[in-house]
Amino acid sequence: MVARQGNVEEANACAASADFITTSIAPLATGEVAAFQAARDPQDLSDLAFINADGQPATLDAFSGKVVLVNLWATWCAPCRREMPALDRLQGALGGEGFEVVPINIDTGGIDKPKAFLESIEVKNLPLHRDPTTDIFQAIRKRGLGLGLPVTILLDGSGCHLGHMAGPAEWDSDDAKALISAAVEH
Repeated sequence: MVARQGNVEEANACAASADFITTSIAPLATGEVAAFQAARDPQDLSDLAFINADGQPATLDAFSGKVVLVNLWATWCAPCRREMPALDRLQGALGGEGFEVVPINIDTGGIDKPKAFLESIEVKNLPLHRDPTTDIFQAIRKRGLGLGLPVTILLDGSGCHLGHMAGPAEWDSDDAKALISAAVEH
């Protein structure tokens, strides 16, 4: 699975979000999400590929029309494991027609280990998307949006990156909900 680079029209569409990001998203990077970095150069990430919860090839374009919080994680990543319950609660609280948490596991083995982990923490609201090739993580790194795990990226309904965060967060906190709600209401 290799992500293609966005074309000129996609880049221009994302550039149109720059004012919104500066005025409405950046000021909300406080408290529990203070490490969230608002996009300076919004990129179209809708082409990033993974295997969906049904075991089928997919891209982030499948979530077109929704604000999406993409989280790349692995079972061997202790901070990823700690933040997963908060992501599950966030999906339970805000998930629906206008917003979705999209966790993508990048363990290189089979599905058994990540599935067992999610079952052990009693995840109720999150699907098990994955990319055992880690191509999605490499694409994120090449675009300068993350060096390690976890990495979480907020996308608008067009697949444009509004900002990202390296490291864990309490994604079900009031701070995180305010940030996400601003994106959804836009």
